[in-house]
Amino acid sequence: MTEVLFYHLERASLESVLPGLLEKTLERGWRAVVRTGSQDQIEALDGHLWTYRDDSFLPHGATGEDANQPVWLTSGDDAPNNPQILFLVGGGQTELATVGGLDRCVMIFDGNDEEAVGAARGFWKETAAAGHGATYWKQSEAGRWEKQA
Repeated sequence: MTEVLFYHLERASLESVLPGLLEKTLERGWRAVVRTGSQDQIEALDGHLWTYRDDSFLPHGATGEDANQPVWLTSGDDAPNNPQILFLVGGGQTELATVGGLDRCVMIFDGNDEEAVGAARGFWKETAAAGHGATYWKQSEAGRWEKQA
């Protein structure tokens, strides 16, 4: 059974949340795929992950680059780095069968985007019906992540 986490963004942006989650992923010794909804998002994240902090960067690759990176950015189904975790961001989607081969899947969605909220609800229902452990996280007013379900 794969653990599936849903992060509901209301107070923070994807750009502020994703690097921290990727850092924790790498601390575990895991590899990750970040699946977006478009090539434009890949390009934006690619630049951001190199510069999000003055004292750090996240090693990563994308289409046409070295596939042996601990973090792979894509808008397709490719996962050349043999990941343990899949991040779905900005409209990125996956088939539920793909989730079963991972340790964890994380969907990060914008709570101000009705389409994104609807997609998250649909994926939640599929995940629960398939017997995967699903948890829902929302930011408190203080900015801390709190488990809601």
